[in-house]
Amino acid sequence: MEHKPGEGSAMTWSACARYEIAPAPAGLALVHDFVNTISTGRPREIDLLGSLSDAQAWLDRALATWAARSGQSAAPVPLAAHDLEELVGLRSELLQLLEPRVGGGGYDAPAVHVAAAAIRLDRGGHAVLEPRGQGWRYFAAVVLLEVFLAQQAGAWRRLKVCRNARCGATFYDSSRNNSAVWHSAKLCGNPANLRAHRARQRARTPES
Repeated sequence: MEHKPGEGSAMTWSACARYEIAPAPAGLALVHDFVNTISTGRPREIDLLGSLSDAQAWLDRALATWAARSGQSAAPVPLAAHDLEELVGLRSELLQLLEPRVGGGGYDAPAVHVAAAAIRLDRGGHAVLEPRGQGWRYFAAVVLLEVFLAQQAGAWRRLKVCRNARCGATFYDSSRNNSAVWHSAKLCGNPANLRAHRARQRARTPES
């Protein structure tokens, strides 16, 4: 049975919601929620891919939300124990691509995960990319297609990992000039700026 718009649990991006982070727009929200399944925050939240039951619960909700908000259908993805390693690996690859952005670095992550897609014409005569595959491979195809579409739309460059090394949450930079570096100015930016200010004061203080 396929997920249809409006079916399943509440249509929320649960991984982002637990860190009080607004999701990225359109289908990029699925990718955003996926990378925020990591364990971080204070108090530290669990890794949503840490167990088969947690991963399946997150995946079912995320695909249902994606289907509801995109108007597409999503194939069911029953996970096996060995699938967790693949999902964690894909998440790590995406995070490696995102992390350099707050420091101005380049991309040096090796491309390991690949996915299959098909191109078809819809009723309006438009070429449409559709994910292919079974199980976690289907999910990987959905994720990588959304990355591709976000890159084409110019939205991908706004997805960033918080500069606070103690945080690690991913946020969507909605600032006008795409200059934000903290997922939350209050939680991460202000404390970091205060520490930097105190460090500068200590450096200027003459030795007694």
